[in-house]
Amino acid sequence: MNQPLVFNYLRAKKQFPHVWCPGCGHGVVMGSLIRAIDKMNYNKDSVVMVSGIGCSSRMTAYVDFNTLHTLHGRPIAYATGLKLAKPELPVIVITGDGDAIAIGGNHFIHAARRNIDITVILMNNFIYGMTGGQVSPTTPYGGRGSTARSGNPEHPFDISELAIAAGASFVARTTAYHVPAMYRLIQQALENKGFSLVEIFSQCPTYEGKWNKRGDASQMLKYYKEMAVPIAQKSKYSPEELKDKFFIGVLHQQPKAEFTAEYQKIIEKYQQQSQTVGT
Repeated sequence: MNQPLVFNYLRAKKQFPHVWCPGCGHGVVMGSLIRAIDKMNYNKDSVVMVSGIGCSSRMTAYVDFNTLHTLHGRPIAYATGLKLAKPELPVIVITGDGDAIAIGGNHFIHAARRNIDITVILMNNFIYGMTGGQVSPTTPYGGRGSTARSGNPEHPFDISELAIAAGASFVARTTAYHVPAMYRLIQQALENKGFSLVEIFSQCPTYEGKWNKRGDASQMLKYYKEMAVPIAQKSKYSPEELKDKFFIGVLHQQPKAEFTAEYQKIIEKYQQQSQTVGT
């Protein structure tokens, strides 16, 4: 009997079940990412996956690629150095809303500004899940968590809009409910030559769901289904109908010069000048 596709890309000696809580969306994201990589026909020994610290970042422990499990908030910094050293390799960053946008916020916006060719898969569960349910930079205003029992007084980041404003050349958003669309969006991100973000709303029934009385994982997924609006259908809705809803799909795509390619031009320019001086 043939094994499912995903087993071709998992570490054979890694013990399962995985570390994620029952109902967490991160395992669904891992499956979609593997399918997208398979569609790209990459040699898995050439793929580099970099993660920081957090629930989502544990993904690098399970996949059979070249992996770096780095410091909190620093996966994009590591990925930037790696891509500059080995620009021919596909570099994928696995991160979460706290890891990427709180402690890692500056790395995120400057990698987008540079348009360096890395693909960021950002699982947004609107809370710090691994450390006990503290509010994160994406926790909604009024949302509850272990550090905001009476409601979050801060206004959240819209991660996709932040990436667009910072200069990313490809930005997409989906949810753990929209599985077929997810792997196609990830594939499009991998195909883009520049900084690519796929923001994925991934349910956390253990903390975010309980603190905010959203029900179990199935109820949270139903919420994603009901509140998501494909960006291509935006014109069909009135402003009133769009209230509290969010867009999914490719939110932004604008080709522009990629950082490592531009940097290589500078290297070649000075190499030519040194050869001319030498002769």
